[in-house]
Amino acid sequence: MSQTGQAEITRDAGETGALRAAAVADVERLVRLAVARVRDLVAVDGRISSARMEEEQRATHGLAWLATYAEALKQLDAWAARLSEEGAFGETEELTLRIVFAEYLAQVFGGIPMNQNEIVRLADLGIAREEADGFRTAAVDRLIDEGSARHLRARLAELMRQQRGVSVFGATGLEDTYEQVRGEMRRFASDRVEPFAHDWHLKNAYIPLEVIAEMADLGVFGLTIPEEFGGLGLGKESMCVVSEELSRAYIGVGSLGTRSEIAAELILCGGTDAQKAGWLPKIASGEVLPTAVFTEPNTGSDLASLKTRAVREGDTWKIYGNKTWITHPVRADVMTLLARTDPSEPGYKGLSMFLAPKPRGTDDEPFPAPGMSGGEIEVLGYRGMKEYEIAFDGFEVAHENLLGGVPGQGFKQLMQTFEAARIQTAARALGVAQAALDLGLRYAEERVQFGKSLIAFPRVSDKLALMAGELMAARQLTYFSAFQKDSGRRCDLEAGMAKLLGARVAWAAADNALQIHGGNGFALEYQISRVLCDARILNIFEGAAEIQAQVIARRLLDERN
Repeated sequence: MSQTGQAEITRDAGETGALRAAAVADVERLVRLAVARVRDLVAVDGRISSARMEEEQRATHGLAWLATYAEALKQLDAWAARLSEEGAFGETEELTLRIVFAEYLAQVFGGIPMNQNEIVRLADLGIAREEADGFRTAAVDRLIDEGSARHLRARLAELMRQQRGVSVFGATGLEDTYEQVRGEMRRFASDRVEPFAHDWHLKNAYIPLEVIAEMADLGVFGLTIPEEFGGLGLGKESMCVVSEELSRAYIGVGSLGTRSEIAAELILCGGTDAQKAGWLPKIASGEVLPTAVFTEPNTGSDLASLKTRAVREGDTWKIYGNKTWITHPVRADVMTLLARTDPSEPGYKGLSMFLAPKPRGTDDEPFPAPGMSGGEIEVLGYRGMKEYEIAFDGFEVAHENLLGGVPGQGFKQLMQTFEAARIQTAARALGVAQAALDLGLRYAEERVQFGKSLIAFPRVSDKLALMAGELMAARQLTYFSAFQKDSGRRCDLEAGMAKLLGARVAWAAADNALQIHGGNGFALEYQISRVLCDARILNIFEGAAEIQAQVIARRLLDERN
């Protein structure tokens, strides 16, 4: 860009920066009013009623989405400020910022899509139009009006065409070290994953063990494990970048790291010294592949209702019950297994976590262990690891493998991992969304209709520009939650928001990219068909969108926070 063009952006950025700061403050005030109004709806005798929250789900979940938008705008504004200070705020970043601010502010006051056909409006939160008008200030209106101009979206799409092949569109705002990690993961993914991922998907084939071994050599499985246990000792921001780039190539590869991340977090937070010393180095090196065994057929997100039992006989626990939606269990070496050790304790109190070793299986004999059997669940997407339901009938686990050595701590131990798990899932969503954007942009450039490339049509370029903008909003919210985690701050709220928004953004990006492909997008031979299937799971696992919104709302409404 010319020096004159950059100077104009810098001047304009200073002016609009003040407008953005004012608009963010307006939306944050609006959130505080919404919290008060929704609290009035769900409080009984001064306390939040779970029954009332359930009855008022539209209001409570709408509150979660409103607060998520407010946080996303706040983090985008902070991103712009950091880049401006570093002299890295260019035309791409300015356009991205304007487009997202205009769109999200318009949705705040016009209606936020919780999904395709559930639009929550401020009236649903107990805020009348006359009251809402008091928050729709001149700053808000100007940002909406100026940022909605068609030429901005067209220009951003043109810049994306010029930059196709770069890592991401727009500066991420991360330190150079993280971008070096991104580059290393991008090279590996481009060489060893992307050329083969679609074939693995179509054949429902496992990710090859040699690829997993290469991931281990790169340190993927020990990324956040402390160096004293053989890991790299890096933080969650590094995890985000690695998960994002691997999932961009294939969500199955990106999700392999999730297995190790969850297991390592459980052991670090709740394990004994012996368990840490015994398991963490093996997980970090990739010698041991873990799988999480939590969900049951009739429980889903309701972990308090788990029925799988662990009965102690001397120094051995015997497991009885059924689990489902278990990812990559056949080739796993250890299960983090949640079971009820005290049937007299209702709800969460009687649950315990086990580090349950098992032999690796094959497709012909998936579970060659006494007291353990199961069958594959065929799925639309999220392949490469395979999903199973598992039955336990006296499967034995040594008492020394009870996590922490004390029963009844399982749910507490699991809760300690939720922040990291949701940040990781948000990062995977970024990768899937970026993959969709990459495919949509490439097809829009190459496909010619009526004598010109598809990207020349405004409805196509609009889709691409808005995809890029929303992706950056989700990216900054995810990175912020990771930064908070690395700084030792509580971040369950931000992590939940990142997961909530990221999952929706990934699905919208995949859906729009397939629309750009037209009929070809519906053909299995085109990669976007896989990306669409992969994107769909993100709104379900690690807390379905509805559960995630409920958790966020509960935090917002709890006056003790």
